[in-house]
Amino acid sequence: MIEPFVYPSARLIAGVDEVGRGPLVGAVVTAAVILDPARPIVGLADSKKLSEKRRLALYDQIVDNALSWSLGRAEPNEIDQLNILHATMLAMQRAVAGLHIEPDMVLIDGNRCPTLPMRSLAVVKGDSRVAEISAASILAKVTRDREMTELDQSFPEYGFAQHKGYPTAFHLERLAALGATKHHRRSFAPVRRALER
Repeated sequence: MIEPFVYPSARLIAGVDEVGRGPLVGAVVTAAVILDPARPIVGLADSKKLSEKRRLALYDQIVDNALSWSLGRAEPNEIDQLNILHATMLAMQRAVAGLHIEPDMVLIDGNRCPTLPMRSLAVVKGDSRVAEISAASILAKVTRDREMTELDQSFPEYGFAQHKGYPTAFHLERLAALGATKHHRRSFAPVRRALER
């Protein structure tokens, strides 16, 4: 079981994670979560290693039991303007800013932190090591997956519900045949090539 993070002098710790750096379409979605020690959530893990059914069940528990949670995002046009790394940092800042309780420590999944007004620490593989980051990864993934399912209803020929916007062989074939939607990231090479054609 992943344990909540303990840090000297930090009373309220938020975990932050992102989903959607690799896809060719849609926003990069981030989440920030402050867990309630009085209401522990059993079964937290890296969202990618959980079944969809388990993720959805944990999503509801996190929303109901966390002291505070917030989503952040950067849209495709922001990704194209800033690049994916800087857009991800912006989305993380937005997630932390959206918390209704200010944490005194923020733990970020990965190897770098966005600029924040409180202490922060990057934790490599944090989504499988730190409960707060795991919770954030679940909120972000469920949210983005739902958005891809909704987008699939408007553009069923691209198969977004199946590949969630990632550059699978099917997605690349559809992109080459049909061109890009307004939701595609124009700065990503496969999309740029489709637009040039």
